[in-house]
Amino acid sequence: METRTSPRIAAAPAAPDEPIGIYLHVPFCAHICPYCDFNTYAGAGQMALVPRYVAAMGREIARQGEEHGHPAAGTIFIGGGTPSLLTPDQIGEVIAACRDAFDLLPGAEVTMEANPNGLDAATAAGFAAAGVTRLSLGVQTVHRRGLRTLGRQHEADDARAAYVAARQAGFTSVSLDLIFGWPGQTLDGWRDDLDAVLAWPDGGPDHLSLYSLIVEPGTPFADAVARGILRPLDDDASADLYELAMARLDEAGFEHYEVANWARTPADRSRHNVTYWRNGSWAGIGAGAHGQWPGRREMEHLLPRTFIEAIEAGQSPVSNLDEVTPRMAMGETMMLGLRLIRDGVGEGAFAARHGVGLAEAFGPTIDDLAALGLLERDAGRVRLTPRGLMVANDVCARFL
Repeated sequence: METRTSPRIAAAPAAPDEPIGIYLHVPFCAHICPYCDFNTYAGAGQMALVPRYVAAMGREIARQGEEHGHPAAGTIFIGGGTPSLLTPDQIGEVIAACRDAFDLLPGAEVTMEANPNGLDAATAAGFAAAGVTRLSLGVQTVHRRGLRTLGRQHEADDARAAYVAARQAGFTSVSLDLIFGWPGQTLDGWRDDLDAVLAWPDGGPDHLSLYSLIVEPGTPFADAVARGILRPLDDDASADLYELAMARLDEAGFEHYEVANWARTPADRSRHNVTYWRNGSWAGIGAGAHGQWPGRREMEHLLPRTFIEAIEAGQSPVSNLDEVTPRMAMGETMMLGLRLIRDGVGEGAFAARHGVGLAEAFGPTIDDLAALGLLERDAGRVRLTPRGLMVANDVCARFL
C-alpha cells in the first residue's frame, strides 16, 4: 500500500497570482475508440481541416494572450484526440504561438499525448525539437484481448516500441495511460500489465495514469453493455484491481500523489494536471476546449469546422461562458484538492484564496466524513484517508 513519506507538493487551492496552464485540444483521431466520449473526430474530411485548424489555433492563442494580459504560464498540455497525428512542424507552430502570447516560464513543462501507432524515434525527436518536453503515451493495456475489447488499433509491441523511440529521442519524462476494469480483465492480467511496463528499458516509465473504465452514455461501449454484449467488472472487482496497483507501484517505488496518478519521483508529477487539482487557472484553446479564469469558465465551439470558421471570420470561438460563484469555487477546491492524496486542501491556502476558513465553509461536512474515517486533519490540511481513497468520488461529491 502507499506510504506517506514522500515530499509534498503545495496543497490546494492555488493562489490567484500563480502561473497558469495552457491546454491545447487537437480533436482529430484516425479511429475513435468505443469507450471514448472526448470531443474527437475521425475521417479524411476531418483530417483535411488540420492545416486550417493549426492556423486558427495560433490566432486564438494570440487572442487569449492579449485578452488576459500575457500572464505567466508554467505548463502547456497538448491533448486530444491524437495530437501525434500532427507533424512536428505543426506542433512547433502552436508551441511557438504560446511563447509569443504568454510569458512561458523557463523550464516550462510541455506535455503532448501520443498514440503508440507510428511513433518512431525520428518523429519523437521532431516533437522534442518542436518544444515538447514530456510525452504521454496511450498504452491502455498490453493484453491483446484487452486492446481489442477497448477498440485500440495498436499491439503491445507497438507500445513498447513507441516508449523506446521516446527514450531514443531524448525524452526524460514519459508517462503511460493504462485502463483497468475492462470486461474480462483479471487480477493476474492486470498484474501482468503493470509488471510488463515497469520492466521496459531505461527504468520504465516515469509516470503512470491508471483509469478505471467508465461506461459513458452515448458511446458504442454503452450500447454494447445495454445489449448484453459486454459486461463491465463490478465495483468490488475494480476496487481489487485498484488496490493491486497501489501495492505493486508502492513496491516499485512510485509515489501515489493523486487518486489516479503515480510518479517515480516528485519531479515526475504532471505539473499541468496539478494546476487542475489545485483549482488554478488555465487557458483552453481548441474545439471543445475548456478554460478557467477567476470567476468564470468558458468552452470553445465543439465542431472543428465551426471553431475554424469563427476565428477566420474574426469572431471569438467561445460558445459557452459560465460564472463561477464564490460558493461554487469553494466546493470545486474541495472536490479537486482532495484528489491530492498527500497534500489535500490546506487551511491557510483555502482561507487566502476564498476569504473564509475551512471550518466556516464546510465544518459539519468535514466533521461527518472524519467521523466515518474518510477524511483526516493533519498539519493544517484536510485529506483523504486510505479508506476515503477507495470511495474518493463519493467523498469529493459531498462538497458540491
